[in-house]
Amino acid sequence: MTKNQALRHALNNGKLFTAMAAHNPLAAKLAEDAGFGGVWGSGFELSASYAVPDANILSMGTHLEMMRAIASTVSIPLIADIDTGFGNAVNVSYIVPQYEAAGASAIVMEDKTFPKDTSLRADGRQELVRIEEFQGKVAAAAAARQDKDFVVVARVEALIAGMGQEEAIRRGMAYAEAGADAILIHSKQKTPDEILAFISAWPGKVPLVLVPTAYPQLTEADIASLGKVGIVIYGNHAIRAAVGAMAKVFRQIRSDGGIANVDKALPAVADIIALQGDKHMREIEAKFLR
Repeated sequence: MTKNQALRHALNNGKLFTAMAAHNPLAAKLAEDAGFGGVWGSGFELSASYAVPDANILSMGTHLEMMRAIASTVSIPLIADIDTGFGNAVNVSYIVPQYEAAGASAIVMEDKTFPKDTSLRADGRQELVRIEEFQGKVAAAAAARQDKDFVVVARVEALIAGMGQEEAIRRGMAYAEAGADAILIHSKQKTPDEILAFISAWPGKVPLVLVPTAYPQLTEADIASLGKVGIVIYGNHAIRAAVGAMAKVFRQIRSDGGIANVDKALPAVADIIALQGDKHMREIEAKFLR
C-alpha cells in the first residue's frame, strides 16, 4: 500500500487517523517513531522555525522543499499545509502536482484571503474569500492531482472569523460539493463546545478534520466516538516542545556557567547520530566502498 493509499484507506474505513506537526525531517522522524499515523507539514511550525510570522512571509518554494525533505525521510503519509494555495485557482492548479511529486499524500487549503494571518493570533486579521472563489480553488486542486488517492482537504475558517455555525456549515458543504475529500473545521474557543456543535449539525458525507490546539481536553477517544471525524492533527506541538526544551536548557547553561548539569538530562550524541541514519550509512559503506 502506498502512502497515498494508506491515508485514503484511513479516511474510508472510519478509523481515526492521527498526524503530528513537523517543521523538519528530524521532527517528522520522531513523530513516526512515536507511532503517529502521519505527519502534518505545518506552515505555522516552519514559519516559527525561521522566526517569522505565519502570514505567508515564507515562499512556496521554501515550504515545498521542506515537504520534499520530510516526505523522503518517513514512511508515513505527509499532509501538507498550503495555507491559501499561494494564489488563485490557476496557482493551485500548478502547485498541487508539485506537492504531489514532492511526496505529499494530501494538501490542506484554507478559505482566507492572501496573505493569511495565523488563525489563533489574538486580534488577527481573519478575512475569508467568497464561497464561489474557494470552490474554484478546491475544484482546481482535485482536477490537478495525478493520483486519485491523493487527498484534498478544504479548511473552513468561518468559526475563526466569527461568522457563526450556519456560515461554517454552508461553506463546508459548498467545498465538499466542489470536490474536497474532507473538511477541516477550526475553532479558537477554549472549550470544544463550538466544534462539537458543528460536528453534530454537519450533514455532509465527507469526513471532518480537527486541530484541537485551543481545546486540548478533547481526547482521541472523544473524537473517534463522534463518528464524523477522520483525521486529528496536532498542529504545533513539535515546535512548542522544541522551543520549551531549548529555552530551558539554554537558560540553565547560562545560569550554571557550563553544561555539567544539563548534559546528563539530554539525549546522548549517539542517539542523535542514530536518528541521522548512521546504521544505513554504515551498510552503504560496507557494501560499496572499495
